[in-house]
Amino acid sequence: MTSWNQGRSTIDALIAGGRLERVPASRQAAEAELVRARTHVGSARQLAATDAEGAYTLAYDAARRALAAVLQNQGLRATSRGGHTVIYEAVRAQLDPPLGSVLRPFNRMRARRNEVEYRSSEAPTVTPAEVSADVTKVEALIDLAEKAIPAMPRY
Repeated sequence: MTSWNQGRSTIDALIAGGRLERVPASRQAAEAELVRARTHVGSARQLAATDAEGAYTLAYDAARRALAAVLQNQGLRATSRGGHTVIYEAVRAQLDPPLGSVLRPFNRMRARRNEVEYRSSEAPTVTPAEVSADVTKVEALIDLAEKAIPAMPRY
């Protein structure tokens, strides 16, 4: 089987640093994560008007699950030391270029979700329009993961 070489030095460094770990590769588990991600997106759309903060958290979680699915398919997983940030770093290292414009909203959404979850007094309230705009970006991330998974072999 061929290996995926783009981003290999970054992935190796993340593993060596304890932020990413090897786990059994599972296409089935990856695809199950994508199903959960799509379910979360649907729920976020339904809740946007009545619970924008909850909807935003669901949308972000859908994006995280989609990127984690790419790694699960390869036999990689973030450790508690790596957290959500390393998921983005690992997928970005392997897919940017050319897919950086699709991936970049994840990092902004991660920061925004942290504002929502850990409520900074200066943080603006999440609006239904914000949820709607970012749900569209999450759907693009899920689409990206669905296309990348079959092409990316075990790490």
